[in-house]
Amino acid sequence: MNSSDFSRFLSGRSSVREFSETPLNQAEIDFIISCAGTAPSAGNLEAWDVVVVTDAELRLDLAESAFGQQHVSKAPALFVVCANYVRSMSQYGERGILYAVQDATIACTYMMLAAHTQNISTCWTGAFEEDEVRQVLGLPPHVRPLAILAAGHGHATAVRAGRMNIGEHVHSDGW
Repeated sequence: MNSSDFSRFLSGRSSVREFSETPLNQAEIDFIISCAGTAPSAGNLEAWDVVVVTDAELRLDLAESAFGQQHVSKAPALFVVCANYVRSMSQYGERGILYAVQDATIACTYMMLAAHTQNISTCWTGAFEEDEVRQVLGLPPHVRPLAILAAGHGHATAVRAGRMNIGEHVHSDGW
């Protein structure tokens, strides 16, 4: 893939909140997760975990935890990506908390892009009550849910949201 192809690939991805009822098959789910396993991580500790949710009742519970966002219950699959603090704190102490958050964020990004290669739409959802998600999924105390990645066969929006000029993000040799 050349840089133009890559740029088109990235530009062609958008968040989708409307999904068909067609479930993802196990091969699609496995592919998305296997790509996350290639993501870089601090000290190669891979301080992330994912809970795959396909059960309709659990998706409804998670939608409630996500302030009633309907796409969470409508997506046929949810990837709840979590930071596993213990895994990175064992080597990095308190700094390991940050590294676990970074590891999980990168893994979730890889999942989102892997889904896009399979024409599977996604929506990264960060607005949710952590304690409710923790309770719904029975997460242990050292695992923090960071994102609910809703995934399924969907339809991209006709109008893409505008973006800031890239120059507004860039600072050279200091702020």
